[in-house]
Amino acid sequence: MNIAIDGPAGAGKSTIAKAVAKELGYIYVDTGAMYRAIALYILENKIDVEDEESVCRACNEIDIQIKHEDGIQQVYLNGRNVQADIRKEEVGNMASTAAAKKPVRDKLLTLQRNIAETNDVVMDGRDIGTFVLPNAEYKYYLTASVKTRAMRRYKELTEKGETPDIARIEADIEKRDYQDMNRDIAPLKQAEDAIYVDSSDMTIEQVVRFMCDRVK
Repeated sequence: MNIAIDGPAGAGKSTIAKAVAKELGYIYVDTGAMYRAIALYILENKIDVEDEESVCRACNEIDIQIKHEDGIQQVYLNGRNVQADIRKEEVGNMASTAAAKKPVRDKLLTLQRNIAETNDVVMDGRDIGTFVLPNAEYKYYLTASVKTRAMRRYKELTEKGETPDIARIEADIEKRDYQDMNRDIAPLKQAEDAIYVDSSDMTIEQVVRFMCDRVK
């Protein structure tokens, strides 16, 4: 059984997908974390993301493994646990740019599909229902207003002791939305058979219940 959850940055896809997977007893696959791992490699090695040949070489040097330790997904980049490192703001922004590059998408597509073919999964991302798992039994398009998404990110960073700029966060979200929706390869859009969910005025519990009730 495959459940696909797509949507823009900051819509709460990972949080919701994790909770849905736990409720149903499925494996949660955070595809965004995979893209972030590649973005981290690009940043750390000062690779020009606009140079496709360099990106292609980098992808050949990258090994990404998804492990579940104590029920929590951990991402390993070339044998190193990078779960904490990939959550940095600059990595997320680079991931949006890197995800538009064909070598990066090809690198991860096989891995994602192999996981889904052999497990009951909840997979979230930008193009799961439209491209990665077009035959998923259940598809959701999860979104929220830009202001709502920015405020959620602001609170998240503040709780970590950071002093973020809410205007900068909003601008970054709008930029990432544009990049994701206008990239040439598998752009972000709602699959024709996906259920639209606007979580702007919904709690996490309400969204999880809405999704699970349709699967059970």
